[in-house]
Amino acid sequence: MTHDHDLVLRPTAAQTRAALNPPAGRTGGDLVVETLAGLGATTVFGLPGQHVLPLFDALRRSRLRYVGLRVESNAGFAADAYGRITGEVAPLLVSTGPGALMSLAALQEAAAASAPVLAVSGQVPVAGLGGGRRGHLHELRDQQASFRDVVKSVHTVRTASQIPSAIAAAWESALTAPHGPVWVEIPQDVLAAGTSLPVVTPVDAFPDELAPRPELTAVAAHLLANAERPAVVAGGGVVRSDASGKLLALAERIDAPVVTTFGGKGAFPWEHPLSLQSWLEDRHTTDFLEDADVLLVVGSGLGELSSNYHTFAPRGRVIQIEADLGKLESNHPALGIHADARLALSALLETVEPRRDEHAADRVRTLLDKVRERLDGQDLALERRVLAAVRDALPDGAPSFWDMTILAYWAWSAFDARRPNTMHSAQGAGGLGYGFPAALGAAVADPTTPVLAVSGDGGAMYSIAELATARQHGLNVTWLIVDDGGYGILREYMTDAFGEAEGTELARPDFVALAGSFGVPAVRTTPEALREDLAKSLATSGPSVVVLPARLRMFAPTHV
Repeated sequence: MTHDHDLVLRPTAAQTRAALNPPAGRTGGDLVVETLAGLGATTVFGLPGQHVLPLFDALRRSRLRYVGLRVESNAGFAADAYGRITGEVAPLLVSTGPGALMSLAALQEAAAASAPVLAVSGQVPVAGLGGGRRGHLHELRDQQASFRDVVKSVHTVRTASQIPSAIAAAWESALTAPHGPVWVEIPQDVLAAGTSLPVVTPVDAFPDELAPRPELTAVAAHLLANAERPAVVAGGGVVRSDASGKLLALAERIDAPVVTTFGGKGAFPWEHPLSLQSWLEDRHTTDFLEDADVLLVVGSGLGELSSNYHTFAPRGRVIQIEADLGKLESNHPALGIHADARLALSALLETVEPRRDEHAADRVRTLLDKVRERLDGQDLALERRVLAAVRDALPDGAPSFWDMTILAYWAWSAFDARRPNTMHSAQGAGGLGYGFPAALGAAVADPTTPVLAVSGDGGAMYSIAELATARQHGLNVTWLIVDDGGYGILREYMTDAFGEAEGTELARPDFVALAGSFGVPAVRTTPEALREDLAKSLATSGPSVVVLPARLRMFAPTHV
């Protein structure tokens, strides 16, 4: 009997001649770009540096599109968004030492959000590896140690022949559920040295599917079919695995209300009769989920933000479907099913018996009415009007990227994403500066649709340099900057906790004039004119900036 793994593809005569006579002038850098192209990459992000100049020289000779940003963290955020939008691996090229370390914040966000980013960095020459202090520029005692706690896997290359295999292994790791960032480091002399190795041909690096164990889905199906008050928490894993259709079918089969986490926005139709929307920071929602006798959690670890700051204490049986083994039962005991969300939901749909609950939609409406009543009892008309203006101005299929700012915190709970994989934020790791460079990466991924970025004035200052990137590449990104004169949410937190704020007030530029200096059109707007100004900017080709001077407030917390 012949097995697939016994089959060996024999090269043709033409392939043999080409392998025996590779083009002259190639280096280790060429092996990198040839491998990336052979794996299916078409676009790379990054920033050059001394130790990776041979790689960038090879990039010049390749067909890969290079999108250079001005700061390594921003290049990482752009690659993160490209990976989220396309579901493909996003290569990120950075230098050694300071350049590499500058990408760490972005890689942490990619890890938290399960975005497939393949970072390729330079390294000091091979002789400097291993912790010896030879005094090389950018030298670290153990560069890979700085990344090992952040990325899924680390790969260090020491010879040119190792390059294709190391990059292919990293590529497969990035795409293995759960997706995530990986790190490949290649010494400068390996990248620069000439090579007579054959040109890298198309490379296979397909991860195995993470299917659920059938005995576990059988138990889960029985529990759901016989539950009195089932409910579903849909996390980012539903979006990443393109399982929103499966989720909808399952919810309707068993009449189970569904709440989406902030990372799972768009996983379930916002206005569906079974939709609890995303009010996870509201105690009424927490109470509703605690009252479920069977709670199905799909693609979420029920972390801090998804559990109303760990105040959620389920009283019923929990079923957790999660591709990240480290998140399985990490916060609550459950019937843990280690699987890709789409495959697990498909298995449940094949086995679960239908159940009817004529009161499910009524219970959903009652909950949402309670949420609205709580908001109506606070003076939040401005905030709700601003968020509604953004929603009305943004086309349904247009992606949006939100920095860590008060309007984003509102959007986590109150914004109707309308379609899966269209609303993204930095809520995974929670760092500032994500929104605008991530939006640039999304615009590179799909130039046919406008992209919205939302930042506060504090977060915007992390990314001002990327206005030059947006202009240079003509990217269709509209950047909404809500200018409240400082770190607004920290101001609010400190005032609530200590009576007054310190370190939160910021001098800032005239953002309209600053954008204009980059050749990017900008307008200063008001809450009343925001919808019209934003819609006009989104409909105009190329980058644009809309500045809204406004001091927004958060709705009252329910977890304290």
